[in-house]
Formats: sequence, structure tokens, C-alpha cells
Amino acid sequence: MKYMQKSRCIERDALKNVLREMEILTTLEHPFLVNLWFSFQDEEDLFMVSDLLLGGDLRYHLGQDVKFGENSIKLFACEIGSALEYLQSEHIVHRDIKPENILLDEEGHAHITDFNIAATLHGKKLASSLSGTKPYIAPEVYLCSLGECAGYSYPVDWWSLGVTLYEVMSRCRPYDIHSGTTPREVRSMVMNSTPSTAIPPKCSEQLSVLFQRLLCINPDERITTVKKLKSIPCISRYNFGMILEKQIRPPFTPPKDRLNCDPTFELEEMIVEPNPLHRKPRRLAKQRSLRTSMTIEDTEISRQLQHFKCYNREKELERREMERKEHDWEQELIKAMNASTIPAIVPAMVTDRDGGGELLTVPMMTTERRRSSCKLNISPVSIQTRLFSGQADTGS
Repeated sequence: MKYMQKSRCIERDALKNVLREMEILTTLEHPFLVNLWFSFQDEEDLFMVSDLLLGGDLRYHLGQDVKFGENSIKLFACEIGSALEYLQSEHIVHRDIKPENILLDEEGHAHITDFNIAATLHGKKLASSLSGTKPYIAPEVYLCSLGECAGYSYPVDWWSLGVTLYEVMSRCRPYDIHSGTTPREVRSMVMNSTPSTAIPPKCSEQLSVLFQRLLCINPDERITTVKKLKSIPCISRYNFGMILEKQIRPPFTPPKDRLNCDPTFELEEMIVEPNPLHRKPRRLAKQRSLRTSMTIEDTEISRQLQHFKCYNREKELERREMERKEHDWEQELIKAMNASTIPAIVPAMVTDRDGGGELLTVPMMTTERRRSSCKLNISPVSIQTRLFSGQADTGS
């Protein structure tokens, strides 16, 4: 569970990003994302409850000196790549792929997390802001900040994936970029690089092709889809259907006999955090008893959160299943009605036998099949109501 103090978000002007992240996550669901299950709020905080992943993030395991072999790198590329392609289908560019934002589950499968600076791109829209963590930012993002590029799109995430996999494999990054490196310095560094720069030390010839295609300076030539990813010889042998079902066992399995995270973070929340979660009930009870009117800060928080909606994935899944059943029932009923024969009334002319009368028009029955043009709207509630009413009539 992740929680964020509202007043602190207001101070840092971060509430808009938090709400956008929640909104994006409510629309996503994929095996290799950290999926949102619930979101809610109280007087102090906003809460997000996501998938429970106990394997730790890649940064932690790098700090523990875990050696990830080439098979791990290839499987990570497949799993994270399939998630990036899904995000692209949902018009989402993540913009912050890095070891800290790749979480492992208990079996070792990779999941993308932290959509705090993600952007939505519809149609031919491009992003233009300098967003992300500098060592993992794609060259076109820096060029855009220098006014040499109109914007950037989904390929930036695949570059970041390449840098992440490079670091996971070799404990270093392809370019010596840090927080203080300027965009002009990055441009010079990247433009003066050689093809071998993209290849980690001690990398096999087969795997080097993957890194060269991910760390391609020209985004148009970069891997940006699973189809392109599967064109790499060392990846082509993988069955992506099995990958999506998590049927391929990862070479590295996180240890289950200890926490796969730094315990000092938990201690910091308990000791250093001025408003720790475990003291919330008593704190809120005291605040409610002393509060007489809304402060200016309360008013601003309420204004910015006026469109906040709680989210419940369990109820959302129930709603989708009910809609699916209703659709199936409706289609079965329409199919049955279209298959039935409905008599049609056709007018026919009959002459008066005496010769002096007027012509008469009488209806004639035919056996032509007619399809109903009316769309029936049915629901499980209406069906149950009819069944119960029918039983009641029989009983009376």
C-alpha cells in the first residue's frame, strides 16, 4: 500500500501528478504491470493499494551483488517489452523505466511500477518536457529540450529499457550521465559514441544485437514492438503466449527467507516520519474533536480533489463479468429469434362474385421468414423477475 499526505502534495505542487497516476492506473491491467486494486482517501492522506510483489526491485538486487545472466536479461526484455507494447496500445508513455521501477514477484517475473510522470498521447500528439531520470532518458528527449526536436513518443521507454538491462547485466551504464550532466553534454556524448558503446562488456554476440537495437540513437530504427523484439535471433525462440501466462520460469528467484528490500525504509516510516500511519486513528480523532471550521489549506485540498473517485478493482471485475454475461444472453436470444419462422400477413384482392360489388382486401398468411429489427434489452434481473412472477402465478 502506498499513501501520500495531501498537505505535503499541495506544498510540492505534486497533487496533480498523483491524481493523474491514479487515473491512468484505473484503466490498465497487464501481467507485467503493478496493477492498482483500490484507491481511497481520508482527511490526511490518499491511498493506493496495488499488487503485492515480494521479490524486491532490481536496484535492491544490484546492491546485493546478484549476478543476472544472459537468460535473465532476455526474459526481462520479453516481459517488460510486452508491458511496454501494452502501454503503447493504451496511449501511455511511462518515461521513467529504470531498475528502481522494475519490481520482481516471488518467482522472479518483472513488473513495471511508478506512473507518476507518465503521459497520455492520443493520435499524433508528442510529449516535449524533459521528464525522467537523466541516465535513462533517451537522446531525443534531450534534443527536444534543446529545441532540436519537435517532440518524442513511445520509443523513449525502449531506450530506457536498454539502459536498464545494460546496467543489470554489467553493473554500469553505457553513457556516463549523472544528475548534473547538461543536455548539451549528453548530446555530445551520444553523438560521438561508437556502435560498440551499446554493447555491455562480456556480452555474447547474439545478445549484443538486442542491445544495439534497443540503444539505437535514431528512434525510428529502435525496437518499439514485440514483433520487432521477436525478430532478434536470441529472442525468437521464446513463446510469448507462455510468457504472458508466466509459464517460463525465471533463472533468478528472489530469496523467500528474508525481506527483499532495505529495512531502514520501514524503520524510517516508524521513527522519522512526523505523521506515521500506525498513529493515524488517535491523531485523526484528536483533530476531529478540535476542528471548528475549514482552513485555507483544507479549502484548497478540497478544490483539487473535487473530482477524485475511489476505485475498487474487485467491483470493476464483477461489473465487466456481468456485462459479458448480459451480452452473451442477448446474442443467444437474438440468434434464437432470427432462426424461428414468423408468419407474415400479405394483403390479397378478392372480387365480388355478383360483379357489382367493390373489391375486398383480406389478409393472407404466408410462411416467409422475417427477421425482427428490434434489439432486445435483457438483464439477469429482468429474467429473474419474470421467473419468480411465473412461479408465483402457478402457485396461486
